Amino acid sequence: MPLVPLLPLFHSFNRKYFEGTLVAGSRPLVSVRWSDGRLRKTAGLYRRGPNVATKSGSEIVLSRPLLEHLPQNAIESTLCHEMIHAWIDLVLMVEEGHGPNFYKRMNLINSVQNEFQISVRHKFPVPKSAPRWLAVCPHCGSSFPYRRLVRGAACKACCDTYHGGHWNVNCLLHYVPAKKEA
Repeated sequence: MPLVPLLPLFHSFNRKYFEGTLVAGSRPLVSVRWSDGRLRKTAGLYRRGPNVATKSGSEIVLSRPLLEHLPQNAIESTLCHEMIHAWIDLVLMVEEGHGPNFYKRMNLINSVQNEFQISVRHKFPVPKSAPRWLAVCPHCGSSFPYRRLVRGAACKACCDTYHGGHWNVNCLLHYVPAKKEA
């Protein structure tokens, strides 16, 4: 199946789910493109900063290798997921990963349409590599596998339960090397 153009989808979703806030005039606040084939571990990403070589300084990149053989709704849910990240960063101007603003917008979009469902973790067939790290919550003892160290990551369950859904240093994850399987 040929890859669909992303910009018309972006503009449609921007009107339907983001009140047109991801566009200034007729120009998107974020560039949107397919990957050049190297993005193979994640379906999509949003990034902003000096290393992003676009006029806007921010971009959404969708993985061509992972999404080109999947149904249209996989592309749509991934694009909308990344648009939520862009909206939180560029419109709300909040530094947040999958926090309360993300969940609120995701749940709103999922409730008003049924063509696709946005989730924090997709179920697409992505080649898995063994985790190099286990992140352990010092508060509840839960552990989570990670392939790389993530600075400032906190246990979502403990933040939600004990700190009203806000990040708290008491829930900061500690990393230990994962055991290698023999």
